[in-house]
Amino acid sequence: QAQLVESGGGLVQPGGSLRLSCAVPRSILAYYGIAWFRQAPGKEREGVSCLSSTHDATYYIDALKGRFTISRDYAKNMVYLQMNSLKPEDTAVYYCAAEKYGSSCRRDVEFGSWGQGTQVTVSS
Repeated sequence: QAQLVESGGGLVQPGGSLRLSCAVPRSILAYYGIAWFRQAPGKEREGVSCLSSTHDATYYIDALKGRFTISRDYAKNMVYLQMNSLKPEDTAVYYCAAEKYGSSCRRDVEFGSWGQGTQVTVSS
């Protein structure tokens, strides 16, 4: 399976911003939905946002709308997650992943290619 590579995590104070990047093979970016997930310590992994191949964005967590923005740069084969007004509860390992079979970004789709994750810590 193709490997996606995340970067951009780090330590940030509450209220700060980070932009996560996900390098995606062009062959995947052109046809499959790319999503961001996160997993906080002791919690289950949860979907954050997804971008279809036609650039339609889905936000799985309503509370993150307005703070988080997913986007892509097709020329650079990158998908980004801009995170603003960060809160301690946003602390988690963030992963990007590609849909296995399509580009719908529905909540019930299967994701087949995952990155290794990047740690985001929001703390003063």
